[in-house]
Amino acid sequence: MTDQAPEGYRPCVGLALFNAEGLVFVGRRADKTKREHVAPGHAWQMPQGGIDAGETPLEAARRELAEETSVTSVELLAEAPGWLSYDLPVDIGKEAWKGRWRGQAQRWFAFRLTGPEDEINILTPPGGHKAEFDAWRWARLEETPDLIIPFKRDVYRQVVRHFAPFADAAVKKS
Repeated sequence: MTDQAPEGYRPCVGLALFNAEGLVFVGRRADKTKREHVAPGHAWQMPQGGIDAGETPLEAARRELAEETSVTSVELLAEAPGWLSYDLPVDIGKEAWKGRWRGQAQRWFAFRLTGPEDEINILTPPGGHKAEFDAWRWARLEETPDLIIPFKRDVYRQVVRHFAPFADAAVKKS
């Protein structure tokens, strides 16, 4: 496994935030005008974002989680092996990043929320960051591929395979 994203792909992270019941956080994209983020009926996703220069993927995951949800009280459960990549449709790629990237390569992390649920604040993120989401809810991990924009579904299916044990373990405890 390499620490570098595949050539031509924007290096990013994605995160599955689990609650004690084994459900994952999904947010509804606030900006519904960007076609790289939403399609009709598919505006829900798990947090994700770019890796800044000098940042490790895990550092980026923790930063993105805090920026998008205000959550910092978490326990790291796992990291999916390798980079999970998707290609943007060509017309969207030209709009999104002026053709610089063909898609995104993501390192995915699973976290468990260890603080209170009211720590989640999507509307006024810390540090003056723009809100990424305008609504949120808990969802079953296996339903997330149906919520996301279609060209990201294969990545979400891989995330489900990698992180299903965390949802299953919580269900068995209850």
